Amino acid sequence: MGIKTRFLIISDTHEDEVWPDKAPEPPVDVAIHCGDLTEESKIGEFRTSLEMLKRIRAPLKLVIAGNHDFTLDVPAFERKLAEASGPLDPALVKREFGGFAEARTLFAEAEAHGIALLDEGTHRFALQNGALLTVYASSYTPSAGDSGFQFRPETGHDFCIVSGVDVAITHGPPRGVLDVADGGQRAGPTHLFAAVARARRRMHCFGHIHEAWGAKLVTPSHFTHIDNGQSATVKSLASLRAGKRDTPESAAAKARRLQGLASLGACYTSHCAGDEMPLRPGRHMLFVNAAIQGPCEAEIQLPWVVDIELPRASQEPAFPRDARLPTPTGLNCRIGFSARTVIVCQP
Repeated sequence: MGIKTRFLIISDTHEDEVWPDKAPEPPVDVAIHCGDLTEESKIGEFRTSLEMLKRIRAPLKLVIAGNHDFTLDVPAFERKLAEASGPLDPALVKREFGGFAEARTLFAEAEAHGIALLDEGTHRFALQNGALLTVYASSYTPSAGDSGFQFRPETGHDFCIVSGVDVAITHGPPRGVLDVADGGQRAGPTHLFAAVARARRRMHCFGHIHEAWGAKLVTPSHFTHIDNGQSATVKSLASLRAGKRDTPESAAAKARRLQGLASLGACYTSHCAGDEMPLRPGRHMLFVNAAIQGPCEAEIQLPWVVDIELPRASQEPAFPRDARLPTPTGLNCRIGFSARTVIVCQP
């Protein structure tokens, strides 16, 4: 029997104030931010976003970087400075963006508030509710641009999701699930969906494509395809906002539905045993696009609060032989809020 665990999931806040006063009630077990905490990766934006994260009532808050958070990707930050047109004032750069390690230092200082910045790899946490949470994290998205944590679409990226992972946290979506951009094209990489589907994890959360906000319970078929007949959309923007094909009555019904959710401060969904749509690990996966900033920058979309079941901490997962532990500084390190083991994959 698994342990019911509540997650608060957000992404793409871009320094926006999600909750002017306080986060949604009641408290959650784990909060997740899927990247793009900032708009321009300025040191002041990181401070603002960290203050917002501190107000969330959760003993553990997991954060990954996004492409806008390029100062956390030190090689990308160095390239940007080297390729900048015209001379740069070093004092101005340091004041606005900090030194090469300054943004990461802010996160190290925030560990006392339960905030953990996750680099790419597999991370394991013993939660206060008695559950064991194993996550795969990756900030990388496909692009030919010069932002942080990006790979060229033609070369791809190795999303090394090992067995035993419960939740995948990536900045961008996988191909085919909540990844349709404004122009109608799908923005997610095929090999990310293949990696997630092959591992058959409980949940995959992300953002990046703001206009694709929503959640979907998916049944994969043959690893790289979706069995649409066995899958179900939990909620999407189309189910909450009026479109061209809506009648006045249906548009009014959507407005009432959205207003009701807004009054709760989040969009709630539960997929535990006995729920209407239970999550069956190995068969189903819950995909959540939690982009907070809407298609229009001034628009704020709802956070997600998700209940799923996790294994008990006494049930240690078996990791494959192609996983190794990193340097001793990351081995079984005791962080104030949990026991944590970090596992990275061999290149």
